[in-house]
Amino acid sequence: MSLPEQTEVLADSAAVAAEAVTRILQAATAAIAERGAFHLVLAGGRTPEAAYRLLAGSDADWANWHIWYGDERCLPVEDEQRNSVMVATAWLASSTIPAAQQHPMAAELGAEVAASRYAREIAPALPFDLVLLGMGEDGHTASLFPGQSHSADELVHAVHDSPKPPPDRVSLSAASISSARAVLMLVTGSGKRDALARWRAGEALPIAAVAAASNVQLLLDAAAAA
Repeated sequence: MSLPEQTEVLADSAAVAAEAVTRILQAATAAIAERGAFHLVLAGGRTPEAAYRLLAGSDADWANWHIWYGDERCLPVEDEQRNSVMVATAWLASSTIPAAQQHPMAAELGAEVAASRYAREIAPALPFDLVLLGMGEDGHTASLFPGQSHSADELVHAVHDSPKPPPDRVSLSAASISSARAVLMLVTGSGKRDALARWRAGEALPIAAVAAASNVQLLLDAAAAA
């Protein structure tokens, strides 16, 4: 199994973050021109965080942006390990995107409740315009982990027994991610080489399942691609 046709290798993680921002802003301009709104799904991780800091200094038609999340940890609202807290610190706390258009997962209520609520919330917004994804060293993406199974009919999954703490999480499903108009994967660092090799070899990794969809773009840095 090959990597997506739209794969680009850049010098380092900073270059990946910068290129991601360029593509996000281009997607936003096109979506707002065509449909009057831009629905963006955010990922956790260091390279996405660097991209969010760059977005914080960018100019865009923020009034028409809608922010969603690919996954969240079931932790208290203010816990620094939550993706929503990282994103707020890096970008959203200083942004002019209307609060009503920022859609965090209520993961503090528990995985099942949060998944059910978020499924109802995202349904009118599908298909998303752009979904950002990272990849873990085990080939997971969002909170979709190898070896775990979920109902194919769900838009959002309640995740338990995560191999990475905390054990309880909420994640968009592969189906809701793959239905997006575009998916942008950011993979950086030498620690990702093994998972990329397993992906190329055809292993059924979560990242590979999502990448099988159309219009997937993959940005790698040289360390990951080596």
